[in-house]
Amino acid sequence: MAVAATGALLAGCSPAPTSAARWAAAPPSQAASPTPAAPSVATPPADRRAQYGIPTFPPAPQPQRITLPPGDSVAYLHRIPTDQKVAFLTIDDGYLKTPEAPEVIAAAGVPVTLFLTTDAVKDDPDYFRPMLDAGAAIEAHSITHANLRGKSYAFQRRETCGSADKLGKWFKRRPTLFRPPYGNQDATTLRAAKDCGMTAAFMWTETVHKGKVRYQQGKEVKPGDIILMHFRKSFRADFVAALRAIHRAGLTPALLQDYMPK
Repeated sequence: MAVAATGALLAGCSPAPTSAARWAAAPPSQAASPTPAAPSVATPPADRRAQYGIPTFPPAPQPQRITLPPGDSVAYLHRIPTDQKVAFLTIDDGYLKTPEAPEVIAAAGVPVTLFLTTDAVKDDPDYFRPMLDAGAAIEAHSITHANLRGKSYAFQRRETCGSADKLGKWFKRRPTLFRPPYGNQDATTLRAAKDCGMTAAFMWTETVHKGKVRYQQGKEVKPGDIILMHFRKSFRADFVAALRAIHRAGLTPALLQDYMPK
């Protein structure tokens, strides 16, 4: 497990080359009852999904919010503790902005979580707005993509609070979830995240690169797993590979924030 986890870290964020729990290919009668916890995303035309090789998913279940431990630090989650048939697709950084990425996300119509680095986003925040319109949620991933582990509290707080503040200004919603760059963190990271208003911090259970899904355990996505990919040249291949892996496992994409405590 230690070796696999190390491999996952190395496959994680690299600075250069991230609410809809009811998207559906379901008939309107099945998808027409959104709740505040799980608003609907319009079903994309089947021909657009077919164009990209995107599978069709059943509606996601009504989210079951998890309980997080109290204290002065946020929890650090590798997966969501749920037996619901859902998995979570997360996309990091935002350095490479290909025209195809927002198109593929819109075609899929599935909820994704974007953990964005503000230095990567600042040249063109508008690039990510169509993804929000398609049901994505934007969360924090630091200002500079620095390795936070071992840094001072002041440095880590600045990276975490500053990124959340800037993303909130750009996208009209301040993030409440945090992913430390490279997945590297220490007790100071988790305390700073709490002080910056974060609910939880996140690792991952699978990574995707060059169209290949890499598993930390087993050979299948499991309920509650968190999948990591990036805005890279292989975005389309990675995105489709992740969705096909979720589909093969009999799961449906869901949104991380829908499973967090209110």
